[in-house]
Amino acid sequence: MTKPHAYEADDAEWLCPSSPADAFEPPPKRDTPRSSRTEPPAITALDGLPLINDAIARAAAEATEELLTVQPGGSRPPEVLAAALPREQAMLSRGCRMRTLYQHTSRHSLPVLAHYEQLDGDVEVRTLDEITDRLVILDRAVAFIPAHRSNTRALEVRHPALVGYLVNAFERQWHMATPMFPRAAPQPSDNGITTRQRAVAGLLIEGHTDSEIAARLGMNIRTARVHIAKLASTLGSHSRAQLGYLIGQSGLLEAES
Repeated sequence: MTKPHAYEADDAEWLCPSSPADAFEPPPKRDTPRSSRTEPPAITALDGLPLINDAIARAAAEATEELLTVQPGGSRPPEVLAAALPREQAMLSRGCRMRTLYQHTSRHSLPVLAHYEQLDGDVEVRTLDEITDRLVILDRAVAFIPAHRSNTRALEVRHPALVGYLVNAFERQWHMATPMFPRAAPQPSDNGITTRQRAVAGLLIEGHTDSEIAARLGMNIRTARVHIAKLASTLGSHSRAQLGYLIGQSGLLEAES
């Protein structure tokens, strides 16, 4: 798995809502004898956004129970969210439930919050500091995972053991995550240090650069540096080396565990 990274405008989106609307129509049933039907392969390589979007859209059109997704990075573009709205609502109207994991940086995104407020159905969103790469699971029967950092290649996974493994990975993150929608849990602070700054502090003492911290936490480098500056001000640090020492001495990360 590659590291989660902050959303960039040229990042490829391959979640089903970005597909054409008619791709959500279930394929016509064919009167084919059961003996001649072939099961889909356990793993299919999908090369290019059209193939990825079409495969996810077809699986979504057949889903009747659940959509689990992981969306790394910060705020998603409003145009992507707008395109997603009718398709996600169609799934909810069929009785599906939606569970989505974002990074904490999305908690302050008004377009993301407005998007979920418009949906009617069983939908819930939670956030973590760090999450896995983009992931789509439908009815716990088929999963889509990236096969390249650009998200222009993906794997369609239908092997029950592998899908089960991915579902378990999602659920572990889900149980550790903080509710964001429909009822957002407040983000606590400890002596003026927020949970976001605590996450930055943990990566700082591991020796990560500003750009690496930003990528891990789904924020741009400017925001990461603002958090680092606030940490330094709160702890009275005048240098990077001193800041790491003061973080260790403060017990800040021990309180987290």
